[in-house]
Amino acid sequence: MQILDNTQVRQKIKRLAYQIVESNLSYKKLYLLGINNNGMRFAQLLKAELEQIALIDLIIGNIRLNPANPMESEVMLDVPVEELQDKSILITDDVANTGRTIFYAFSAIMKTLPARVQIGVLVDRKHKNFPVHVDYVGMTLATTLKENIDVDIDDGGKMGVFLT
Repeated sequence: MQILDNTQVRQKIKRLAYQIVESNLSYKKLYLLGINNNGMRFAQLLKAELEQIALIDLIIGNIRLNPANPMESEVMLDVPVEELQDKSILITDDVANTGRTIFYAFSAIMKTLPARVQIGVLVDRKHKNFPVHVDYVGMTLATTLKENIDVDIDDGGKMGVFLT
């Protein structure tokens, strides 16, 4: 069942961009660090929207980890961690469920001291098992543990959020 269509996803991203700008007015740079593929695509879409409204340098990066087994391999960051010192960071993902993936994504930036770290997701399911607070949420969904949320964010511009 489709929860959000292409137009609605774009509206959510636009609203999130305004919230992010308002919260980061005192910073000269904002690092958008997307988790894996959909988190990275979400970061790219946010960056495109932020560029329309923000007077801030936007740097995008990717955090790679295995969400099914985050301890199995090293969490990788494609931005030099030293660059993040005293900077504002926004970690993005498409869906926050238990918070495990986001929790382990933090290990990518633990060797520096940023000015702040915030989290933005398109969909928050509110089934947190880890100490993760999501700062920017496109949509909150109350789901059962057996239901899944699929986010389709492709490069062709078609987007949607589906409950399966």
